[in-house]
Amino acid sequence: MAGAEGDDSLYPIAVLIDELRNEDVQLRLNSIKKLSTIALALGVERTRTELLPFLTDTIYDEDEVLLALAEQLGTFTVLVGGPEFVHCLLPPLESLATVEETVVRDKAVESLRKISQEHSPVDLEVHFVPLVKRLASGDWFTSRTSACGLFSVCYPRVSSTVKAEIRQHFRTLCSDDTPMVRRAAASKLGEFAKVLELDYVKSDIIPLFTALASDEQEDLEALVMPTLRQAAEDKSWRVRYMVADKFSELQKAVGPEITKNDLVPAFQNLLKDCEAEVRAAAANKVKVFCENLPEDSRETIIMTHILPCVKELVSDTNQHVKSALASVIMGLSTILGKDNTVEHLLPLFLVQLKDEVTHLELSPVSHLSVSLSLVVKDLSDCTTAETQLFIFQCPEVRLNIISNLDCVNEVIGIRQLSQSLLPAIVELAEDAKWRGVEFFDEKLNSLCMAWLIDHVFAIREAATCNLMKLVEKFGAEWAQNTIVPKVLGMANDSNYLHRMTTLFCINALSEVCGQEITTKHMLPVVLKMSTDQVANVRFNVARSLQKIGPFLPWLD
Repeated sequence: MAGAEGDDSLYPIAVLIDELRNEDVQLRLNSIKKLSTIALALGVERTRTELLPFLTDTIYDEDEVLLALAEQLGTFTVLVGGPEFVHCLLPPLESLATVEETVVRDKAVESLRKISQEHSPVDLEVHFVPLVKRLASGDWFTSRTSACGLFSVCYPRVSSTVKAEIRQHFRTLCSDDTPMVRRAAASKLGEFAKVLELDYVKSDIIPLFTALASDEQEDLEALVMPTLRQAAEDKSWRVRYMVADKFSELQKAVGPEITKNDLVPAFQNLLKDCEAEVRAAAANKVKVFCENLPEDSRETIIMTHILPCVKELVSDTNQHVKSALASVIMGLSTILGKDNTVEHLLPLFLVQLKDEVTHLELSPVSHLSVSLSLVVKDLSDCTTAETQLFIFQCPEVRLNIISNLDCVNEVIGIRQLSQSLLPAIVELAEDAKWRGVEFFDEKLNSLCMAWLIDHVFAIREAATCNLMKLVEKFGAEWAQNTIVPKVLGMANDSNYLHRMTTLFCINALSEVCGQEITTKHMLPVVLKMSTDQVANVRFNVARSLQKIGPFLPWLD
């Protein structure tokens, strides 16, 4: 009787072996589809010790049979004894993940991804990760393509050391010698990026993306672009920020056609993003993005799609966004040319130069960083615990505009620039918070002095008036140290028009510099110029003496 029971216990395996060796494919397929029934009959222990080893050793059949097997094994966790023994399913699925037929491999990977979630963190590192590593370093490209789909499911639940190994394996597969492996890695790039820490997204994923996008073997539009589109619209602001921050590198990698069709709309969305960090990162890339647009359609794209977004950002409620834009917006003038700059950009420059008071809503839970230059009132004065409206002055926007005046000057000419922007710049001297004297000396001194010797009289005249206004704001001591020596130095210029400008400046500056500077520094130069070879200079010396006379001590 005992022998009969032993024979009965072997019956399910015997039937399975018999049916899997049958020449009829349909019979073999039906047998595989009954695996769960056979496993139930065997019990969990015999399923682990007999059925799974048998399946692992005999995996060689028609694709439809293997496909059914790969699918069945994904539901076998309970049949092998639950999560504690789920790792027993790995050997047959690993074998199926290496076969030649793509649909079988994909189904095996799908089942592996499913059962990975049923591994404990310890079992994941002991059993599942080694399987992934074996597949990733396999001799056949089939195993390496399957590995690409498994990195993201195990990465979040392993130690930092194992994470580093997984990242290295993924980098290796992205540069694999076989195009199909690189293509598989590209298709999983976005999925893997989502589980990576932000620092590694920047250091690992973006370089991999640009490398894969530049790969002639890649089907760029079908594989890489969906990842980029998904990342640019990701629910996590950190992922969108990463895309915005690296947008110029991505643009160069994908080329002009995809830039026109895909990246322009994506860039527009980033410029309009709900998070200030994302808008600021995108705004900082405006100039480079526009420079790298296809030349034949660059102006149209900028005027139609980019400039409307830029106009909105000029009035953005966040100071960091406006400051980022101000650091690059002047560069658009060299791209768009004189007419577009005068008509469309100059009004925006003027708005940013007059950027004085901004309302910013701060919240204790906000992840927005606030510039150290901002001075806000003590938080203890807040009327609510959640949010408070602050008014502050921040000079970065204006300073960034002024720092880039040179490129606008090259495009529209000094006359237009002096008439449009210089008066606004002079007004900034009234703002005590923007380091007026220091910044003028660093950024604008040479520019204003250059205007004094321009060949157009109206510009020389305007520059002289502006210098007088600046001295009124910055004081006589600053004038004596910074402006007066340069003005008086022009008295020795070989060009008589420049010598004349010296006299005009003395006429204007004597009133604001005061008696001491006029007497000690300006008067000797005027008297010396009375012997100038040019009659018009000598005539203007007489006019200057008349002008500065009231400020001389003997005429008090």
